[in-house]
Amino acid sequence: MPRHSTPHTPSPAVLQLDNQVCFALYSASLAMTKLYKPLLDAIGLTYPQYLVMLVLWERDGLTVSELGERLFLDSGTLTPLLKRLEAQGHIARLRDVEDERRVRITLTAEGRALRDRAEVIPQCVLQSSQCSVAELTALTTELKQLRDKLSQR
Repeated sequence: MPRHSTPHTPSPAVLQLDNQVCFALYSASLAMTKLYKPLLDAIGLTYPQYLVMLVLWERDGLTVSELGERLFLDSGTLTPLLKRLEAQGHIARLRDVEDERRVRITLTAEGRALRDRAEVIPQCVLQSSQCSVAELTALTTELKQLRDKLSQR
């Protein structure tokens, strides 16, 4: 005798996928990564490598731990990324002269020059988003505030 399933009761609104902030962030992140991929392929970087380069273009010569704090990455995740960037000729990893336990990350001439090629990326993202600069700035501010509140836990 075939089993009949019991009638399904729809989930309450609080459990519906489209009402989940986590899903909105996740799916937006997927869409953003898809947008960035060809832009980054054109300059020979992966998205995580691009994030490292952004930080170094802001402030060259950070230690691995400072870079990890800025990117919310541990050294186990960051070290392979840095090794690949070094192999590509974009950075150098050097022991700190004051404390040899620390490794400083510095841009090479090639890494500094790559910044010029990357300068078109934000404009492409702005155009693709169909948002104004003010809208994206406000969204970025709200997302950072959410991240900071969640990190306090």
